[in-house]
Amino acid sequence: MRAQTLPAAAGWSWIFTGFAIFRRNPIVLGMLVLTYWFTVVFLNVLPYIGALAASLAIPGLSVGLMQAARLVERGQPIGLQTLFGSMKENARTLLAMGALYLCCTLGVLGLSTLLDGGNMFKFMMASNRAERAVVEDADFMVPVLFVLVMMTPVMMAYWFAPVLAAWHRLTLGRALFFSFVACWMNWRPFLTYGLGILLVGGVLPGVLLGILLLLFPGAANFIAAVVTMPLVLIIAPTIFASFYACYRDIFGISEIV
Repeated sequence: MRAQTLPAAAGWSWIFTGFAIFRRNPIVLGMLVLTYWFTVVFLNVLPYIGALAASLAIPGLSVGLMQAARLVERGQPIGLQTLFGSMKENARTLLAMGALYLCCTLGVLGLSTLLDGGNMFKFMMASNRAERAVVEDADFMVPVLFVLVMMTPVMMAYWFAPVLAAWHRLTLGRALFFSFVACWMNWRPFLTYGLGILLVGGVLPGVLLGILLLLFPGAANFIAAVVTMPLVLIIAPTIFASFYACYRDIFGISEIV
């Protein structure tokens, strides 16, 4: 297993490659992304075990989306079986990975309570507006920065780990290690990639929404729906496909869009 070090400009190419993959089969890829979201939301609302069930399922589902992007690039058919079928690839490792990620996230959030007395944690765990109102005036800046810093190495270890475990049959420790090293070696393209996603998925839609609301202030709900739909049906599948593009480039897979 060997990761390549890529130039910063590669981060932009991953987004363009993701869109190139998406436009080859936009309907089915969009359907799979919506199915992924609905599955995670459904699992999260289950009483008592919802968060755990969602965390256990996410690594396998993410491999399914990566597999869908790879099959589309190769010109092969995809369907719902692509999304859910990948959960059987090295399933025990994927389940352990999801459980470990949940433990790390809860651990970081737990440590953040030392900084603000648990206000941010209470706000995130609140189930209704009344509970949030109790702590909504608290200053979350310091705990949020703390969580971002602490979760960065966790995300680096997790970024490629599911696909490395499923496609390369790596153990949990090796998958996390190689994912972390690959992200560390390519922090420049990942920085560019993050800025590109922020621009495409946040800044541009926000600017468009602001302009439309200024022009048509009486149609706020309709305009919000018009702007949101492309985010869900175009940008989200493009970003998921770009995950495969960065894996493909960093680990030297030869397929080219």
